[in-house]
Amino acid sequence: RTGALTPVAKLEPVRVGGVTVSNASLHNQDEIDRKDVRPGDAVLIQRAGDVIPQVVRVLTEKRATGAKRFSLPSHCPVCEAAVVRLEGEAITRCPNIDCPAQLKNNLRHLASRTALDVDGLGAKLIDQLVEKKQVGRLSDILDLDAEKLSGLERMGQKSADNLAASLQKARHTTLPRFLIALGIRHVGTTVAELLAAHFGDLDPLMQAQAETLASIDGVGPVIAESVARFFADERNRAEVARLRELGVRWEATTPTSRPSDGPLSGKTFVLTGTLPNLKRDEAKQRIQEVGGRIVSSVSKKTDYLVAGSEPGSKLRKAKELEVLILNEAELEKLLS
Repeated sequence: RTGALTPVAKLEPVRVGGVTVSNASLHNQDEIDRKDVRPGDAVLIQRAGDVIPQVVRVLTEKRATGAKRFSLPSHCPVCEAAVVRLEGEAITRCPNIDCPAQLKNNLRHLASRTALDVDGLGAKLIDQLVEKKQVGRLSDILDLDAEKLSGLERMGQKSADNLAASLQKARHTTLPRFLIALGIRHVGTTVAELLAAHFGDLDPLMQAQAETLASIDGVGPVIAESVARFFADERNRAEVARLRELGVRWEATTPTSRPSDGPLSGKTFVLTGTLPNLKRDEAKQRIQEVGGRIVSSVSKKTDYLVAGSEPGSKLRKAKELEVLILNEAELEKLLS
C-alpha cells in the first residue's frame, strides 16, 4: 500500500518448529547487504518468536563459485516507475500513486471498517476493477454506479445495486475516517482523530506546515513530515478535491489544541492489547470524556499505558520508561 519493495527469500521447504517454511522476509537492501545474502545460498533460518521466519546468516562455506550479489530493481516491477529511497529511510519505494499494485491495496484500505466502510467491495472485485481499468485512481471508485458495476464478472444486478448503495452511503463520513481512507503513511485511527480534533476541518490541515503538525501532542516529527509531504503533493491534493466533488463530506467541528476539561485533563494514555470487556473505541471515548488524551506510541511524556492481553512491544517500552501500567480494572477505577 505504501509502495515498499520488500525482498523475500524463497526457500526450499524446510520444517522449523513443526511448521513447513518456504518464505522469509529479508526486509530491505541494507539487510541483504549486511548478511550478504545471494541467490542460491544455503542459509540458517529460525522462526522469530515462534512466528516469523527469518534468515539468521548465510552458510558461506556452501556458496557456489561466482554467486552474484542481489540488488533491488531500479524500477517498480508492476508499473515500471523509477524507484526511490528517501534519505534516512531503509525502504525502497515506488513513488507512483497510480501504480496498480498500490492502488489495489489502497482501495482495500479505503473500503475497510475504520475508513469509509464500503460493504461488498472485496479484494477479488477490486482486482477486477483495476485490471479492467475501470478504476485507475482512488477517487474512481466513487464514480461507479450500478450500471457500470453490473457489467463485471459474477456481479448480478442485485449485487451491483447493493454495492452502489454502499458507495453512496460511504460518501457521508467523518474527517478522521476520511484521513484514514486517504492512506497517508503513519496515519491510523489515533493520529487521524488527533488531527481532526486539532484543526476541525480538512482545509486548515492541508495548509499546515510540518512544524505546526509536530507541535500537536501525540503526532511527532516523523508523522508530521509524512502528513505535510502528502498534502504538498499536487496529485494527492487533486485526488482530495475529486473525492469531495464526488460527494464525500463530513461535519466540521470546533478546532481545539488542548484536551477537554475533566479530572484527567492533560493526562496522556496509550492503549495496547485486547481488554477483557471494554472495546478499544469505548475505552478511548471514556478516557477522552474525562479529559484524557490518546496517543499511538509510548514516550517519556506518556502518563498511562492501558494493557490488555497480547500487549506487544508497547508494554516493554512502558516498563523501560517506568510508565504507569493499568489493566482494565485499574482503568475503570481511575475513570470513576
